[in-house]
Order: sequence, then structure tokens, then C-alpha cells
Amino acid sequence: MKDAFGRKITYLRISVTDLCNLRCVYCMPENGVEKRCHSDIMSIEEIITAVEASADCGITKVRITGGEPLVRRGIIDICRGVGRIPGIEEICITTNGVLLPKYASQLRDAGVSRLNISLDTLNPDKYAQLTRIGRLEDALAGLEAAEKAGFTGTKINAVLIGGVNSDELGELVGLTRDRDIEFRFIELMPIGECADWDKARFIPGQSVLDAVPELVEDGMSGVSRMYRVPGWKGRVGLIDPISHRFCDRCNRIRITADGKIKPCLHSSGEFNLRGLDRDGMAEVIRLAIESKPGRHMLEERSSESIRNMNEIGG
Repeated sequence: MKDAFGRKITYLRISVTDLCNLRCVYCMPENGVEKRCHSDIMSIEEIITAVEASADCGITKVRITGGEPLVRRGIIDICRGVGRIPGIEEICITTNGVLLPKYASQLRDAGVSRLNISLDTLNPDKYAQLTRIGRLEDALAGLEAAEKAGFTGTKINAVLIGGVNSDELGELVGLTRDRDIEFRFIELMPIGECADWDKARFIPGQSVLDAVPELVEDGMSGVSRMYRVPGWKGRVGLIDPISHRFCDRCNRIRITADGKIKPCLHSSGEFNLRGLDRDGMAEVIRLAIESKPGRHMLEERSSESIRNMNEIGG
């Protein structure tokens, strides 16, 4: 299905929980979030129905997110159920990796196509500070578990934060030397917890190219501008929604854990899916796609979203 601006919408990001086992400073409140009643978030059955309705509207790719999706009870059943839906060609999960030693093989068996693993730093002290309660060794163990489980094409995501990990860009790019991975740097966005941060924290993707001049252009992958160091196995991606706004190529919609569909990450607009059957959900999804705005306004102001990132699913 196409939106009002002619963009073909084929990609759904669906949050299965707003809870997380970490407290990343740009995403989560320091004390975490209040645990919702079970009835306040979508059940497994509702999630499956929502994805079925999305497939009816032309969605072919689903990314399961959170919070941290692996803390959601029944996550394997969710993945397996989504994988059985006709029309869904790819299922991905974004995770901080900490629970992958337990779940990687099960996710692979359940039909998950690919993993995105968040890793903002290779410095143990910085990792502890950024996540507030996490350990770098656990995240690296998760990456190793993904490789052992047979996942390929893994993408590692790092949020660019000036004065925090901006001195590690070369080291982070170095992970692509011997691994067939995409290491993607994402510009920090003024939303939720970091909406009022000092401007010095918001550095452009160009910083990576300045730090590693050996990188050469290597096409596009979705909204990511791709680069590689000649002779290295992996690639580097730059996702820069502020300095190189890609709204004209945006092909996604989002569903929150409490059953609201968001046409745009940075819009305050939401449409309720709870309490509807498959046909009713499909009707609302079509309305949301038709209501998708042409662009965000992050160049001029902070995000208009009324939620933190952990509530949206990125």
C-alpha cells in the first residue's frame, strides 16, 4: 500500500514490551518504567492479529522490538506465530544482546531471519555508564551466541553521542575487519530522555567518515548509506535522520506495546488497534498509512512524539 506521498509501505516495527533489562541514558528513565498490567499491553494473540492485518495492507517485513523484546514472556511463540503469516517474508529482532546466549538458537529455530544488536561502545566503563546497569561482557557474549546459532547478516547499531563514544569510531568500525556484519552508526535524535540534551551531544554521521577516511562508498541498504574499508569483510552504515533526512524513502509504520499504531516515529499522531478484529485493525492501519506525514521537523525542533524510545520501539 502507498501513502499519500507515493511511498510504498512494506515495513512494520512492532514493540512487544516497553520494559528493558538495561537503562540506556538516551532511551529509558533512570529508574526504569512502571510495569504495566498484563491487560494494558497487547496479548500474543493480538500481536499476531495485528501483523496479519498489516500483511493484508502490504507489509512484508516485520521487526520485533521493545524495550528489550527478549524480556517479553512468550517471545519465541510470538516469533513463530509471525513467521507463519502468509506474506511476511522477513522477521528481524532488535536486541541489546544480553539475553542472546539463552535465546539465540530458539529464535533461529522460530524463524527469525536476522538480528540487530545494540552496542554503543567497546569500553566496559562507558558501557556501564550508558546502560546504567549493564556489562559489556554480556553484550559481547550475545554477539558470539548469535554467530554460533548461525545468524548471518547481523547488524550492530551504535548511537553517535558526542563526547561519549565519538573517540571510539575507528575502533567500532574495526569490528567489520574480520566479521561479515554491518556496523551502523545512528545519529542521536532529540526525543524522549535526550530531547533537551546539549547540542554538542548531537554529532553527524559525517564524523565517522572523518575519523576513518579509508571508508569508501558502497551503495545503500534501506535508509542506511553504506561504506566499507577495502579488503574488510563487513560494511559500515550511516543512518542520519537529521543531517541527511531520509523521510522521502521511509517505508515503515510502528505499533507500540499498548496497541497504538504510529505512522511516524516523530509525530504525536497515534491510532488505536486494541479491541478490534483483523478486518478492523486493517482498516485502521490503512488510515494510519494514509495519514503518514511527508517529513519530520528535527532540523528545527525536537521530536513531537509523546513517548520515550522504549515505548515506541525505535
